[in-house]
Amino acid sequence: MDDFFSAERLAALAREDAARAFAEDVGAGDLTAGLIPADARATARILAREPAVICGRPWVEAALAQAAPGTTSRWQVGEGERCARDQVVLVLEGPARGLLTAERTVLNFLQLLSAVATKTASYVEAVKGTRAAIVDTRKTLPGLRMAQKYAVRTGGGVNHRIGLFDAVLIKENHIAAAGGVTAALRAAAQAAPRASFVQIEVETLAQLHEALAAGATMVLLDNMDLPTLNEAVRINAGRAVLEISGGVTLEGLRTLAETGVDRISIGGLTKDVKAIDFSMRFSEAAGA
Repeated sequence: MDDFFSAERLAALAREDAARAFAEDVGAGDLTAGLIPADARATARILAREPAVICGRPWVEAALAQAAPGTTSRWQVGEGERCARDQVVLVLEGPARGLLTAERTVLNFLQLLSAVATKTASYVEAVKGTRAAIVDTRKTLPGLRMAQKYAVRTGGGVNHRIGLFDAVLIKENHIAAAGGVTAALRAAAQAAPRASFVQIEVETLAQLHEALAAGATMVLLDNMDLPTLNEAVRINAGRAVLEISGGVTLEGLRTLAETGVDRISIGGLTKDVKAIDFSMRFSEAAGA
């Protein structure tokens, strides 16, 4: 999975995402930016209006390269670092027209990805000192899955499968259609021998016993109450990687982590995101 986030892959993903963003925002041209002299240059500052974990640099740089080539970027807060309220996180110097065209796209990427990283970091902090990792899901914004999964990593979380193509997650409907837990695991071994992992979801302790007997190496404990989770960890005795899913809140997270599970997956990291408030302010403009 690391190959998905190599420097080259990130740059390519960011270019593709930025191109789509400009296609829907700029279309045939930025009519308002045309009010600015073509040779005007400007210095702009991007400020965070609230504390955050900064994330999205590859996407910001890609957007600037496409809309405002020749812009100089001076990051005041590094990727994955925390900023304070009203702190300047980035100073830009470049063509005024291009910076104005890029402004909303740059801020959109920065506000979304910093929000995901910030939320993830708060969950990671809540389980600090336990063995539990915080894991994302496929509940992402259409077209921005890789960007959001990158942001989860930036916030200290762990990526689950990227999509349906790289790993197997056997859920209740798969189990029912396949004819049971054991049959589903056997079918997965035959149908997807190259999967990065095979995980099966169980809803009862009886299903957990059956999954372990069938050789399951990763088990998702779905919507179990606390006493059942504790018993599941005891039964498992370290044989499979155990993950909790369903109904996880920040308030109850520590208690879940202290059961001894290995992973806690949370769709809200990428699905229920409140954007971080950023603004761009021009400080000067002059003829070239």
